[in-house]
This record gives sequence, structure tokens and C-alpha cells, in this order.
Amino acid sequence: MDRFDFSPLFRSTIGFDRMARLVDAATRVDSTALSYPPYNIEKTGEDAYRLTMAVAGFAQDEIDIVVHESTLTVTGKARQDDENGRYLHRGIARRAFERRFSLADHLKVTGASMDNGLLHVDLVREVPEAMKPRNIKIESGAPAAPQVQAQPTPQVTEQKQAA
Repeated sequence: MDRFDFSPLFRSTIGFDRMARLVDAATRVDSTALSYPPYNIEKTGEDAYRLTMAVAGFAQDEIDIVVHESTLTVTGKARQDDENGRYLHRGIARRAFERRFSLADHLKVTGASMDNGLLHVDLVREVPEAMKPRNIKIESGAPAAPQVQAQPTPQVTEQKQAA
């Protein structure tokens, strides 16, 4: 069984449809498409990551890195050289590629560099202050009565009083 039915989850959950799509997409991935170009994903800090792709033979201007919503796309398009039978054997694959990576919430690309045929893309998780855990101070004594502020009277009652 290589397919999962997530419809029962949609009936009882709210807001998890992105996770279900990710799992569904992971089960449909063609394993032959995942082999080129090879890559590593490493954790370089508590909230820092690095994607390293082997892009031998590609120049910097032949590679595009795009982040849209929560997807990182790395595309490589090699320029066509005039070969004219120059190569007796061509083992360095300079074929075009497109790799997509789903990014977690609050994950941002901070930079990219290329060194010795390796493309490095650095990412960091930047959680907004409002989303970070915070401590609530516990005060001693009797709980304070909730403060109810007087609500302004609607204009309709003012109009009735004027009549």
C-alpha cells in the first residue's frame, strides 16, 4: 500500500491540510528524480540549517534560488556549449534540474554561496516574539475582581430620549 487516504482527518481537524498534503506528496515522489543533484541537509545550530547541493560544472549565473511562500526552489540551467565532438567521454552531468524543498513555518533563507562545486544555502528559524513561549507571573493574595468598563450607550437611545 503506497497511498494514504487523509479524508477522515479533514473531517476532525482544522488547519492541518498543509501537513496532509506534505505527507501525501512524500508518498508520491519519484525516487529517480531525487538522485540529481545530490544534496545534504544539516543542522548547524539550534535554529540554523544548511542545504548543500553538488552542482559541479554549473556557474553561479546558471543557478536560481527562489523562496515562495513555504517552498524553496533551486533550479539549474546549464548553457549549451558548442561541443563539436570535443568530448570523448562526458561523465559530468550538466543537465537541467529543479529541486523543491518544503520549509517549516518561520524558516527563512539567510544566504547562499558556492564553493568548489558545492552550493550552500543557509536557513534560520526566526520565530516572532508573539509566538515564543513566555512566563506568566503568579501573584499572591485574593484574585482581583474582573474590571468591567462601562460601555457607551448606543446612539439609538439618545435619539429616543431627544424625541
